[in-house]
Amino acid sequence: MEEWMKTVFYLAVGALLVCSVVVLAQDKSETRRVDRRERRQQRRIEQGVKSGELAPHEARKLERRESKIERDKAKAKSDGKVTPAERRKLNREENRTSRAIYRKKHNNRTDENPRGR
Repeated sequence: MEEWMKTVFYLAVGALLVCSVVVLAQDKSETRRVDRRERRQQRRIEQGVKSGELAPHEARKLERRESKIERDKAKAKSDGKVTPAERRKLNREENRTSRAIYRKKHNNRTDENPRGR
C-alpha cells in the first residue's frame, strides 16, 4: 500500500510540474484576437474597394488606421508582454476602425459619385 501511495504522489508532482511549465511557457505577448480582427477588417476594406463601396482615398485612410494599429501592437509586444491596458487600447482602436469601415462603405461615395449625392 505504501508503494502505491508513493507512485500516486510522484505522478501528482509530475503532473503539477508539467502544468506549471505549460503556464510559464505561454507567450504573454500573444495578440491572436487583434491579429484575427486585423485580417477580417483588411478583407472588409479589400471587398469595399472591389465592390466600389470605398473610394480610393477612403481606402487609403482606412489602411493608414490599420497601419497605426499594427505599429501600436508591435510597440505593445516590444517588452515581451502585452498588458491588459495595452490589449484594451488595441481593442478600442480596432472598434473605432471597424465603425469607420462601416461608415465609409455606407456613405454612398464611390469613384463615380465622389460627393455621395
